[in-house]
Amino acid sequence: MEFRHTSVLFDECMEGLHIKKDGIYVDGTLGGGGHSSGICERLGKDGTLIGIDRDEDALKAASSRLEPYSCRKIYAQANYADVKDVLQAEGIDHIDGALLDLGVSSFQLDNPERGFSYMQDAPLDMRMDQKDSFTAYDVVNGYDMGKLRRIISDYGEERWAARIADFIVKRRREKPIETTFELVEVIKAAIPAAARRDGPHPAKRTFQAIRIEVNDELGELERAMDNFCDVLDRGGRLCVITFHSLEDRIVKDMIMRRVNPCTCPKEFPVCVCGKVPDIRKVSGKPVAPLPEEIEKNPRARSAKLRIAEKL
Repeated sequence: MEFRHTSVLFDECMEGLHIKKDGIYVDGTLGGGGHSSGICERLGKDGTLIGIDRDEDALKAASSRLEPYSCRKIYAQANYADVKDVLQAEGIDHIDGALLDLGVSSFQLDNPERGFSYMQDAPLDMRMDQKDSFTAYDVVNGYDMGKLRRIISDYGEERWAARIADFIVKRRREKPIETTFELVEVIKAAIPAAARRDGPHPAKRTFQAIRIEVNDELGELERAMDNFCDVLDRGGRLCVITFHSLEDRIVKDMIMRRVNPCTCPKEFPVCVCGKVPDIRKVSGKPVAPLPEEIEKNPRARSAKLRIAEKL
């Protein structure tokens, strides 16, 4: 299957990165190379792009797409949170900018074999790195009711989490839940008909929750934010695109923690902890897609871009 992914907030990211022709830039979520093609186009032959992705298919597709560009290109199959290890392996200490386009790619959603989509029948998988052994099947059939309810509620922000967890446990007593459509059937049965009439697909939030759990997406994002801020050179920019409130909250909080690192009690008249900011917010409010982009690419609807710069 061809690796397809429509890059969200493309122009806004290119502007936000302030790309220098001889700079070093990291695309921590390389995907099909959409954003990276824009970075490479703006780099000269002395510039460097480092593309990181957990998905081997993404790396293959991106390397082919980016081959025509003259800049130096380095590819690493790794978790973007491990950016320091990737850079160390290449003898690189600091970078001039980085981009993170979070969530699941269009290719992964549209490829039935990967089990990410509630719209196509497939084995329960949802692994971004197919070398990992832990899958959605293990979550759905292995977690107890309390743990299922917690992740569906916390990661999916699903109001019917308790009923869905209860229905999953009851169904798997008869036989394991093995496919996406079997899970969708259980979710639909758990959510009252009146609640299914409006809003997104009834399985959307639960599938999001399970995908986040399988890939530890929020834990890795927290680790990645600090690591990317650490490796930015002075004036370097970090652009992060999020697609749901859980991601955006982490990005916002991690930036603010480095913008305002003081740990002194509020009643202290002056700071005595000695901690100073090493990041500034480039964008006050998150940058949202224009209506024209949403019309062309509905998946951009919930996207938010936050930009930070190293001091």
